[in-house]
Amino acid sequence: MNPVQRSSFGPNLNRRSLLRYSALAGAALGGASLLAACGDDSKDSSGGSVADGSKYGSVAIQLSWLKNIEFAGEYFADSKGYYKEAGFGSVNLIAGGAASTSVEAGLDTGKVWLGTSAPQTTAPAILEGLPAKIVATTYQKNPFCIVSSAAKPIKTPQDMKGRKIGVQDTNQLIFNALLNANGMKPSDVTIVPAQYDPTPLANGEVDGWVSYVTNEPITLTAKGFQNTNFLFADYNLPLVAETLTVKQSTIDKERDKLKAFLIAEIKGWKDAVANPAESARLAVEVYGKDQKLDLNEQTQEATAQNGLVVSADSTANGLLTMTDQLIEQNIAALRNAKIDIKADQLFDLSVLREVYAENPGLK
Repeated sequence: MNPVQRSSFGPNLNRRSLLRYSALAGAALGGASLLAACGDDSKDSSGGSVADGSKYGSVAIQLSWLKNIEFAGEYFADSKGYYKEAGFGSVNLIAGGAASTSVEAGLDTGKVWLGTSAPQTTAPAILEGLPAKIVATTYQKNPFCIVSSAAKPIKTPQDMKGRKIGVQDTNQLIFNALLNANGMKPSDVTIVPAQYDPTPLANGEVDGWVSYVTNEPITLTAKGFQNTNFLFADYNLPLVAETLTVKQSTIDKERDKLKAFLIAEIKGWKDAVANPAESARLAVEVYGKDQKLDLNEQTQEATAQNGLVVSADSTANGLLTMTDQLIEQNIAALRNAKIDIKADQLFDLSVLREVYAENPGLK
């Protein structure tokens, strides 16, 4: 299925492809035409002005997917001028997608300054030699879920035993990690190779479907198919998602610049959480205009997304944060996906913690 085609169940259902989540996926696809350079004019990371008159110049930020509701915080930060207030001349939000290079590849080649990714992508890239770290996370919970018919619900991993589950080829890794984390084997279920349009679930050809909780359950309901779901994150696979990833050199040499960016991000996401309707409008009418998104669906998805962005911990500590416990849970979850990495190899939340210590009003 072409990445920009849309199924009968709404736009962007094919975005479940783990091309967005697989290490260095698409690095050979020649993403130069899709990625803007970071802006050589930002020559002074210590705070001197640059050619465009701003403090930090222009930066390229690669999103993990096409420009839909997932990046509402970035849309607010851009449209309300938070990036400019932080000292950036411009912030180029670059759409990702199955046809683009991965965030990790973009960082490696210097085409992007920061990107939104996921632990199960960044960790393998680091183990292969990429000097990068996750410095913040948008989603406290991974959006992956199993969606099923409300008439024949699958409410837990154990309920999948003996049932037919539609699994996209590129989602096999995380699905197997879910099974492993819950003491199950692939042979406990009937895995049915699937694409990204969930019509086989609606038609009764399978009992469950690997999905995003913010997408397929909503679009299926809109088409009259009543459904239920459970999150991978609630069953021993508490991976975060839409993580903010940078090269180690950014942390070491551009700390103030990174802090300024994170302040703008926090402000943007606070606005996005507070106003799902405006988040949807920005996605549909402005930033994702070429995607022909449905305003009602995007509004519902924005509301659902808030449940992933906001948690008791993020309420207490601030948006984009991770507790030490959540970091360790992610390391354990990665082991279930056969990815063995240490916490200090993958995460560095020290910059974000400094941001909140220096700006307590952001919480």
